[in-house]
Amino acid sequence: MNLSNLRPAKGSVKNKKRIGRGQGSGRGGTSTRGHKGAGSRSGTSTKIGFEGGQMPLQRRVPKFGFKNINRVEYVGVNLDVLQALVEKHNLTVVDFEALRVHGLASKNDLIKILGRGEFTAKIEVSAHAFSASAQQAIEAAGGSIVKL
Repeated sequence: MNLSNLRPAKGSVKNKKRIGRGQGSGRGGTSTRGHKGAGSRSGTSTKIGFEGGQMPLQRRVPKFGFKNINRVEYVGVNLDVLQALVEKHNLTVVDFEALRVHGLASKNDLIKILGRGEFTAKIEVSAHAFSASAQQAIEAAGGSIVKL
């Protein structure tokens, strides 16, 4: 078997129904559009979400809450995760690039260091934001913080 004699599995490919090719085809005349009405005319289309006059799902479902379009979304990284990262890879500086390389952040993320867990490493940590407890723990361990 090679690329020149590949064939689809038997029964997996069916011929398309050709409409509007004369009365003898069985699909001539109105070409499956029916008689009269908007759907029979050329250029017809229905708007997105139209359900034939039934109240569309988008309007049936109750709406509630509020989405703040100015919300700043941070990716949280806890101190215990940082400690494990430092021990595993022997890091002296934990910056955005180090977090990105080790899979804790993507290139467009904003990082916030959070205070869960024990932290003993004496390192410099760079991030966009720090919780108060995380900042205290890093400085108590002899490290320093840099806000990006």
